[in-house]
Amino acid sequence: MSTRARPFRSVLYIPASKARALEKAKTLPVDAIIFDLEDAVAAEEKRAARSTLAEALAEGGYGARYRIVRINGLDTEWGADDLNAIRGAAMDAVLLPKVETTAQLDALAEALPGVPLWAMIETPRGVLNADTLAAHPRLEGFVMGTNDLAMELGCRVRADRMALMSSLSHALLAARAHGIVAVDGVYNAFKDEAGLAAECEQGRDLGFDGKSLIHPAQVAPANAAFAPSDDEIDLSRRQIDAFEQATKSGLGIAVVDGRIVENLHIVTARETLAKAAAIAQLEAVT
Repeated sequence: MSTRARPFRSVLYIPASKARALEKAKTLPVDAIIFDLEDAVAAEEKRAARSTLAEALAEGGYGARYRIVRINGLDTEWGADDLNAIRGAAMDAVLLPKVETTAQLDALAEALPGVPLWAMIETPRGVLNADTLAAHPRLEGFVMGTNDLAMELGCRVRADRMALMSSLSHALLAARAHGIVAVDGVYNAFKDEAGLAAECEQGRDLGFDGKSLIHPAQVAPANAAFAPSDDEIDLSRRQIDAFEQATKSGLGIAVVDGRIVENLHIVTARETLAKAAAIAQLEAVT
């Protein structure tokens, strides 16, 4: 399954320093895991975290979960050692924080030949350069770093994320223009199920592929929000059937539930069914 075709409903951060958390992640119904060597690991723990992560990845057991390693920036004192620790590791992609220029991606691409790259979009400059970044030939995904972005913007954190909306939309437009994955930022109040559900719904309605998560309790709501509902699957099937019948009769449109159905709706309907099938396939082997 190609990266763009596979589900990324739930993308869970796991501190690379926590052996128990790394082990538990093998049992969680997540679509992807970000093994974090950056923010989730204190400076004095980074060396041990690299060894812990290397052992966990070598041992395997993560099934079909997409394995992303977030390293420290290459301009930090830890970046070079992170690269040395993960070079040749059993991972699917590497995630670079605070990406603002293609030069950063070029440097990472040179250091890790053949490894797909992902970029954290979490600064004003990163947002403004999102289109150029998304066009990089080795880049396969964006992850929104909404906490850092809010700090740098100096905006107020609101439930509706109004202050972040232009940044989220700009990055999402860039991702869609270049056919890469786009994952929404984290929801900090991990015990607030209603708030998480609302933010997942907002991210899904904007067009994000999924949500980055900080706690296992957030996985089920994210998986539910970013998967096609039973009603959406049923409607998609009926739209396709109706349109095919209309086409056989020489018509260019159909009507379903009192609404016009054109070819563009059929494209969306087929994408919905393909996503549902991809989720079923992933869950069958996770």
